[in-house]
Amino acid sequence: MTKRWHSLQNDRPFRPITLLPVTIAFSSGILMGFAPAPLNFFPLAWVALAPLWVLLFTPSKAKAQGEKNESKRPFFLFSFSFGISFVWGVGYHGLALSWITGLHPLTWLGVPWLASVAIVLFCWGFITVWGAVLVALWAWLMHRLESVGVKGKGEDDAALLSVHASTPWHHLEPLLRSLRRVLLGTALWCGLEWLWSLGPLDWTALAYTQSPGNLAVLHFGQISGATGVTAAIVAVNGLLAEAWMNGQQLAVSRQRSAVSSQQLKTQNSKLKTIALLVSATILFIAVHLLGAVLWLQPIAPSNTTALKVGIIQGNVPTRIKLGSDGIRRAMEGYTNGYLALAAQGVDAVLTPEGALPFLWNEPNKLRSPLYQAVLEKGAVLWLGTFTAQKGGIARSLLTITPNGATTSRYDKIKLVPLGEYIPFQAALGGIINLLSPITENGQPGAFHQQFDTPFGRAIASICYDSAFPEVFRTQAAAGGQFILTASNLDPYSEVLMAQHQAQDIMRAIETDRWAVRATNTGYSSIVDPHGHIEWRSQPRTYQTHAATIFRRETQTLYVRWGDWLTPSLLVLGAITVLFQRRSLRS
Repeated sequence: MTKRWHSLQNDRPFRPITLLPVTIAFSSGILMGFAPAPLNFFPLAWVALAPLWVLLFTPSKAKAQGEKNESKRPFFLFSFSFGISFVWGVGYHGLALSWITGLHPLTWLGVPWLASVAIVLFCWGFITVWGAVLVALWAWLMHRLESVGVKGKGEDDAALLSVHASTPWHHLEPLLRSLRRVLLGTALWCGLEWLWSLGPLDWTALAYTQSPGNLAVLHFGQISGATGVTAAIVAVNGLLAEAWMNGQQLAVSRQRSAVSSQQLKTQNSKLKTIALLVSATILFIAVHLLGAVLWLQPIAPSNTTALKVGIIQGNVPTRIKLGSDGIRRAMEGYTNGYLALAAQGVDAVLTPEGALPFLWNEPNKLRSPLYQAVLEKGAVLWLGTFTAQKGGIARSLLTITPNGATTSRYDKIKLVPLGEYIPFQAALGGIINLLSPITENGQPGAFHQQFDTPFGRAIASICYDSAFPEVFRTQAAAGGQFILTASNLDPYSEVLMAQHQAQDIMRAIETDRWAVRATNTGYSSIVDPHGHIEWRSQPRTYQTHAATIFRRETQTLYVRWGDWLTPSLLVLGAITVLFQRRSLRS
């Protein structure tokens, strides 16, 4: 088996990527795709990256020469590391994001059936490739950075020991090399996830594979946000992979002559394998124990901070909501729901994104029976609707008080490309209009918004915002006491419903806040600061629900300092690369 494994490595990258490495990479990516909701096989995330790591970093003489040639190539797309990692990313992101196929059929927009299939497949392929490029770029950067010195003087531990034989710690050098690689790999992955979070498409950060199943490790996110969870996953996978690779080298060395020097190298290699396995175990246990300690902290609710809120899940499908029947159904459903909840004595009622599918202006407001109900019953209304803004229309969440005044507005920050706005409108608008039925050009809200209510400042979010932790952190740092999420997840399946809820669970834990979630078709829910789902609606049904939440003013380390871990890891990674380069030159 060992000989066969090493034979896989020998001809890279002089031959095309062979079938077995591709199969291993794709299969392990699929395993990672099983980890997120709704399957919730979250333990797989702690091992599913390791096979890719082994494929990338198992040493061989041919590979060392190939990587030297790779570094001279003008375009990295032809490298083994980029290609095999891209395949892993396609497996992971393609499966995790397969809910996008729920867009089909688009015939209700006047799109022919075959054209609808083509549009949906394009969308699925594009977001899959977008995620896979992150993984591929990570692998390529790893090889580029290691080529400055970490692998430049030898491809296995024996060669490395000969280089560092004059140093007092030379027997530790193979172990230190593996630890440096794990540190560098973790830093680069976290850095790239941070970079991706600045863009328009971000959903499948590794941390979300642990939600909602692994609440203990999710509380580790209170220290440095989702990055802390991602870093732990990458590091544990890397340590396990390094232990596996060292074990393979150990098996090969045992087949050689049993001279004393070779026996010493074998013994050192065995100790290295044990040290790497112990390191992976300690790290895995440590992050879970620390998270569990935070998880077990009492919430300690107080009557003075209690807030009774109502949720309306209107269940008006997107395919009909813009027509006259849909508008009538929405108006009746949300008005009746508001009246029922007000009769239960709620302080406020939350509706989903775009609950009333028309522009909320003065004439429409005065004609709305829901607005009249607010004036009559006196419960605050948080209304998801549309407002006119300079250059287009914003998807907004409004606070409407008992006197009919709109006292605060939150505009959706993260809009879905092509679904809610046309990217690069000036250059691509004409072309996209020919290919896509989307005519809306939504306007994103400012990043630093504050959503004040009669009960204190809230942390507001609309649908896709939930995938971006910084949207929540900045509002929590500015005094937000509870989370309000208004979403429309139709026409997608329960897969997206479960994943969106998983995102909000992470945000509730990271900020230590209660979360109230209203969606059009499900899942609406109440989530406590420890990520427990106090109540969850049934999908694709009309429902109302009243619950008591509690306002909180605590600030986690993440809320105060933000994602401090990523820059720290990047600085440490840069130091190790520079130190190794200097060491090899001396």
